[in-house]
Amino acid sequence: MVPATVTEMLAAMGSTIASFMFVWAIIRQYCPYEVRRHFEKYTHRIMGFFYPYIKISIHEFTGDRLKRSEAYAAVEAYLSVNSSKSAKRLKAEMGKDSSNLVLSMDEYERVTDEFRGVKVWWVSSKVVSTTRGMSYYPEQEKRYYRLTFHKRYREIITESYLQHVVKEGKEIRVRNRQRKLYTNSPGYKWPSYKQTMWSHIVFEHPATFETMALEPEKKQEIIEDLVTFSKSRDFYARIGKAWKRGYLLYGPPGTGKSTMIAAMANLLNYDVYDLELTAVKDNTELRKLLIETTSKSIIVIEDIDCSLDLTGQRKKKAEKSSDDEKEKLDKEISRKEPKEEGSSKVTLSGLLNFIDGLWSACGGERLIVFTTNYVEKLDPALIRRGRMDKHIELSYCTFQGFKVLAKNYLNVETHTLFETIQKLMEDTKITPADVAENLMPKSPSDNVEKCLSSLIQALKEGKEEAERKQAEESREEQSKENDADPKNRVEKQELL
Repeated sequence: MVPATVTEMLAAMGSTIASFMFVWAIIRQYCPYEVRRHFEKYTHRIMGFFYPYIKISIHEFTGDRLKRSEAYAAVEAYLSVNSSKSAKRLKAEMGKDSSNLVLSMDEYERVTDEFRGVKVWWVSSKVVSTTRGMSYYPEQEKRYYRLTFHKRYREIITESYLQHVVKEGKEIRVRNRQRKLYTNSPGYKWPSYKQTMWSHIVFEHPATFETMALEPEKKQEIIEDLVTFSKSRDFYARIGKAWKRGYLLYGPPGTGKSTMIAAMANLLNYDVYDLELTAVKDNTELRKLLIETTSKSIIVIEDIDCSLDLTGQRKKKAEKSSDDEKEKLDKEISRKEPKEEGSSKVTLSGLLNFIDGLWSACGGERLIVFTTNYVEKLDPALIRRGRMDKHIELSYCTFQGFKVLAKNYLNVETHTLFETIQKLMEDTKITPADVAENLMPKSPSDNVEKCLSSLIQALKEGKEEAERKQAEESREEQSKENDADPKNRVEKQELL
């Protein structure tokens, strides 16, 4: 009897479903669309009283479809980590500005996520339209993610979980994206409307703090300062300051200032904007360039003392002004323009506003880095604390720095010639660039001992050159002292 009963039940169920489908087909064919929509609306409302789950849809494009939704991109990146572990159907894509192959959920795939003990479900889906619109953008396919959760967890999901997803997704996108090196073009070469004023290439500089010829204590201090800054968004908001920090790198040529910038970018995974001041027409264009920069970036002005005639603008006027004319002086400085046509009209006042004025607060998480070989030439207002918050001197190579370079270039950590090199470096000034050049093998036959001997020879020559210059300076000073002595002047006149 049981099999017969089950068979009868299945037959009855099949007959009922067939009848329902027939009736539904008749309704869809002959019932007006407005009536069906009205019926469906109230049907969903009635079911809502009994259905315990809430669904949230996040579409790829919204509004006029001119721009991809940031929320959708963040969710896609967030789910790429979770779905690659649990989903059975995945799709691999090389996203825009991404350096890695990204795995994400395929259409109609479902994954489960958990947050604070709450279980939620994500589904990747799409709506396919059979009609083609008149818009430039295709309308046939609209992708979206749908989040489903129990209604008792509404507050946790809407107030905390979605923020967590967006934050984590943005961080994943930053880790996966390709870093870029930007440079600005002269104003008359700017691209067409709605395109950026910056041109870029992929930033692939291999420099890291581990490969830099610096003392370990100094490296650690700089690394800690950079990492602390990158994690201080809430702190800067609490104290009421724009989330930016200025670094002044100064020292003789060849001491690694540009390499330091590359190491900073690689450590924090930031883009680099190399600002050429001579290509900027005036202060207004300087502000426009600042607006075009993104967060998580380093804005660099190399050789700031040579970029424009900014350092002497105050001094030339100050010599002719009294203390009660300082306010008038600043206005004259800001209005001062170079006489040459077509040259940059960026002023010291404009550059100071660029660094820490109101416009500098747009965006966030930016480092502003100046480099110079002659820090004494810079205007004090340009490098004061608050604008250039941290001053880093990159000086001549020390023995600790040499050991890092020897490890990099020769893959040695100790050698019998190290003691000789250490003694010579205590008495001789040599830049890390010169040390690296002598350590670099010039032919396949060059071994470790030959490269170290080349460095020793360079150090000896540098020491001899320094002693020769010091002797010449001593003779010149002695000669000046003798000329200044009245007795010696009388004797010279008698001889003549």
